[in-house]
Amino acid sequence: MTALVTGASSGIGAATALALGSRGAAVQIHYNRQKDAATDVLKRLRQAGGDGALIHADLSTMDGVRSFARQMDGRIIDILVNNAGSLIRRTPVLDFSEELWEQMMTLNLSSAFFLTKAILPCMVARKRGFVVNISSVAARTGGGVGALAYAAAKGALSTMTKSLATEFAPLGVRINAVSPGTVDTNYHRNFSSDQMLSTVRAATPLGRIGAPEEIADVIVFLCSEQARFIQGQVIEVNGGFLMV
Repeated sequence: MTALVTGASSGIGAATALALGSRGAAVQIHYNRQKDAATDVLKRLRQAGGDGALIHADLSTMDGVRSFARQMDGRIIDILVNNAGSLIRRTPVLDFSEELWEQMMTLNLSSAFFLTKAILPCMVARKRGFVVNISSVAARTGGGVGALAYAAAKGALSTMTKSLATEFAPLGVRINAVSPGTVDTNYHRNFSSDQMLSTVRAATPLGRIGAPEEIADVIVFLCSEQARFIQGQVIEVNGGFLMV
């Protein structure tokens, strides 16, 4: 199968690209600024016996989203993982600009919607396809201070997952989401202090934060026959930090 993983130059996206590739998928590795890191992911994928290609797009602007969606229109993609997203920067509510709000929503929500919309017709025509959206535990907790827009976008992404699943399940497309807790990625190195991470570890029954590969394993599972009766779910993967 052919997979497209957005935001695949590092973290959860990179781990997912490698996990899918190691199981035989040809992986389109999307990146924005980190070309060298994406190139390294592709190199590691090929060393493991897989194959794929790099694809560039800036998904933080609607021009970039439209261009990428047009590029994907008509392509046969069996697995779409909408992973691209970022807090961009922690910002108190009263300091939020309209421009930052729009950028946050475009990157974390609109890009996933319009890319999915571009790829769905080929999935429907073939009566087969898998879409996995990467939400966040912040969608349920509201996130920390300065993360309101990110949490709101991820909450909307979780809801969008259920709406899409309802509409496209009868057409052969399986759509779910994974909601990671705190994971050892550049995201938390950039946006979370040591104190924040220590607090999360103390509140997590497993006593640690997650690894990107642990999220990737769940994504791969959702795209397998073992998950054939799972549809429209938001799977929480957080070591017990949040139990629902």
